[in-house]
Amino acid sequence: MDTDIRDGFKFRGGHVALDLTATLTGRKKAEQKDLLGGTKDLARWLRAAGMEASDVSIDNLAMARELREIVYRLVTARLAGKPLDELDRERLNSLAREGAAPELTVGGDARWRGGPRALLSSVAAEAVWLLGNDRASRLRQCQGEGCAVLFYDISRAGERRWCSMTACGNKAKAAGFRQRKVG
Repeated sequence: MDTDIRDGFKFRGGHVALDLTATLTGRKKAEQKDLLGGTKDLARWLRAAGMEASDVSIDNLAMARELREIVYRLVTARLAGKPLDELDRERLNSLAREGAAPELTVGGDARWRGGPRALLSSVAAEAVWLLGNDRASRLRQCQGEGCAVLFYDISRAGERRWCSMTACGNKAKAAGFRQRKVG
């Protein structure tokens, strides 16, 4: 069983903002699938990401999709060594200003609580911190064939190549093994 999948969403990015970008699948393929197809999907994703939200609206869904694409573009620009798009940077900063606060539950767990807009603003704030400090040097895009998943590399050597060893890593290693057997 793939433990990186929660309620149908992939959480392989090691960071909530990167996991949000994975809600659009098939980025490198002809056909893409938006896993945030409706407000119920966004509510499910927020819960799976460890946030409690209710009353998710169409406006919240639009904000989530916009944030997802802004983060994706900014991270891929950073990875390519390109300057960050000014409009994307300004919009991310704007979205980050309305964040929710975490709270400690009775069970001792940290959980984000608030309205969907505040929770998404917190995701934007997390993206600002990820992109705006030395952690940005550990941002990666999966090298699996056709995979566009972004992740934060926390490996000791900083040489992680795949979004998940059980997914793309296993496929790449199996393909390499088959190639060596044939060659």
